[in-house]
Amino acid sequence: MKFTQDHEWLKVEGDLVIVGITEHASEQLGDVVFVELPDAGTEVSQGDEICVIESVKAASDIAAPLDGEIVEINEDLADNPGLVNEDPLGKAWFFKMKLADQSALDGFMDEAAYIEFIG
Repeated sequence: MKFTQDHEWLKVEGDLVIVGITEHASEQLGDVVFVELPDAGTEVSQGDEICVIESVKAASDIAAPLDGEIVEINEDLADNPGLVNEDPLGKAWFFKMKLADQSALDGFMDEAAYIEFIG
């Protein structure tokens, strides 16, 4: 698993990357009440704001961690946004994407570096 400075996790599954937010991010947000996801088939560039998460504390945008195409979204989050708090590193994944360049993953933190990053 890789991690971004924006508190997203990236897990490689074959030629796809599954993207979600970290436990640290879900704790900072508080109780999540709404998640807006991109449409499958959407081409994205790194840094594009593609998801919105609303919690009792605030609204947050999730940016595309890499260039690629969204190929699947987690429909369960629309019906149960609380999954983001219950299981941020598992059932609460946001989307799967096919990367334009798989080697771009090399620039992200591993778990030890991320733990150090959040201090």
